[in-house]
Amino acid sequence: MLTEILTLEDGLEKAVELIRKGEVVAFPTETVYGLGANALDKKAVKKIFEAKGRPADNPLIVHVADKSDIDRVAVEISNQAKAVIDAFMPGPITVILKKADCVPDEVSAGLPTVGIRFPAHVVATEFIKACRVPICAPSANTSTKISPTSAEHVFEDMNGRIPLILQGGECNVGIESTIIDMTCEVPTILRPGAITPAMLADVLGGVKTFEGKIVVAKAPGMKYRHYAPDCEMVVSSSAQTAVKIYDEEKDRKPVILANSDFIAEVAKIGNCDCIDLGKSDEDVMRNIYSSMHEAQKKFGFIICQDFGDKGIAASVMNRIEKASGGKRV
Repeated sequence: MLTEILTLEDGLEKAVELIRKGEVVAFPTETVYGLGANALDKKAVKKIFEAKGRPADNPLIVHVADKSDIDRVAVEISNQAKAVIDAFMPGPITVILKKADCVPDEVSAGLPTVGIRFPAHVVATEFIKACRVPICAPSANTSTKISPTSAEHVFEDMNGRIPLILQGGECNVGIESTIIDMTCEVPTILRPGAITPAMLADVLGGVKTFEGKIVVAKAPGMKYRHYAPDCEMVVSSSAQTAVKIYDEEKDRKPVILANSDFIAEVAKIGNCDCIDLGKSDEDVMRNIYSSMHEAQKKFGFIICQDFGDKGIAASVMNRIEKASGGKRV
């Protein structure tokens, strides 16, 4: 299969035709690139799982191009859920709702609920709008690998597996959407993201985060290893420890991923290869996946800064902990 990369202008007509034929198309969102198919076509949905090598019990998120389309795929939407939708959509949030009968079990992994997202990216919304059907999509990478934040990342991983990638530049958020379950008695964050618990609490009055052993995953990213580079990755809480491990692992061609301040501390201690993720937590969030892609190409061992457990940094650390398998030094 030939995988093409086309702009929205050059590729929209072909993308829509592919979706109508039950095929899969990769497209950009503000978070990461998605691997999309007609959410109402169970045969097309199965092609997503085949392309990714994704377990069938890992549910997909349904993407819409307008808030009014949510009623097509979800029912019994509470006032609290509507408040979250009004406050944060379009944007990097997925709301778990009771699914409509038209949504196949293949999308929801057999669950009575479904995640709904309205992305804030012009290519995504124009693509979905033109398809005239909701589009279900996980990240556009093979299962367990680093999520893609550029069309080039998608091509490197999915070349030959899918027919088309819509080009939309670099993703400006950089990690997957926050997922909040609005079918619980207390709204529950199942996956952290750019929309933080504090931001949601301002709208809802209170939220909780998921804790406990996962038997049935209600949202993507809960049950399986995710976001992992091809080489080993560990987390370090201090520049001193990062340099120490760097020196011990020199035969493996190590690199340090960190923010600008952490790298400045590293430079005072040793001479290390580093990838600067930027100054702010927003910079780090936007750059973490692209830097991991760069690191796995050029280096053989990744040492990543611990960014803490507050706000957006905690969301970034959720991805890093999964990518590193929880390994700390």
